[in-house]
Amino acid sequence: MNKNLHSVLMVRPSCFRVNNETLKNNFFQSKINDISNDSILNQAIMEFDSLVEKIKASGIKVFVYQDNLKHDTPDSIFPNNWISFHQNKTIAIYPMFANNRRLERNEDVIVFLEKNNIEINEVVDYSEAEHNNLFLEGTGSMVLDRINNKAYCSLSERTNENLIDEFCNDFKFIPIIFNSFHTVDSKRQVIYHTNVMMCVAEKYVIICLDSIDNVQERKKVIQSLEDDNKELIIISENQLSSFAGNMIELKVNNDSIIIMSQNAYESLDDAQIKKISKYSEIISSSVDTIEKYGGGSVRCMIAEIFN
Repeated sequence: MNKNLHSVLMVRPSCFRVNNETLKNNFFQSKINDISNDSILNQAIMEFDSLVEKIKASGIKVFVYQDNLKHDTPDSIFPNNWISFHQNKTIAIYPMFANNRRLERNEDVIVFLEKNNIEINEVVDYSEAEHNNLFLEGTGSMVLDRINNKAYCSLSERTNENLIDEFCNDFKFIPIIFNSFHTVDSKRQVIYHTNVMMCVAEKYVIICLDSIDNVQERKKVIQSLEDDNKELIIISENQLSSFAGNMIELKVNNDSIIIMSQNAYESLDDAQIKKISKYSEIISSSVDTIEKYGGGSVRCMIAEIFN
């Protein structure tokens, strides 16, 4: 959900593939590398370019940074985990769980944006927390309601409660903290990022309530959303597995668009599509390769810029 959005940052990959360092707690990733890494990269680039063109066609300005081969960064296509942009030309930099994802934090990206007239006056850097094995992976770990100044956060190895509190204190958000799970091989496993189980838009929320096992925590989340007059659009755990929670609302001249993967769109039923369409124009794009081998989808690929 966005307030005064002007543009987005996306990172075109240079070495996208299965990241073995993140398989430990990202159960959305395929563990089977059944085609060559070159084929995975080429397909991911085609999907990336197609998504960029659709976002640009909607009227959103897209700054595309071409990743280089300076470091081995298989997940650089997901910049929202290491950087977020905020009002007053401030950015936050985050501590990352996987060692090779820490290499994504790239001063060249910031220089690239500044050369494109994006002003950055202050950097709030939480990455030192990695030395204490504490992590907070940006707007993957936190789904931000920027209008109501709330941060919805599902705890995991990648989302530390103390860091949530620190971020919320620094950026004036109210933390809404809970735990969420999905069933993998008949076992309940922690969901690695909040943004795969919920998407907060200005007037509605897409959420898998079944993933919040604790009844009191579920009630707390529902109450918070209802307090802000959000319409709840409930998705199932099967739809969550198709990345139906990993959407993002962007604004074009005060008109709402919501961007999702083709998998997510195809998982929705007619009633859900009708509810979403009351508020937003739907844009979908196939990112099958990125979802399969990266374990993330469209929302993870986009870092909103407020400048």
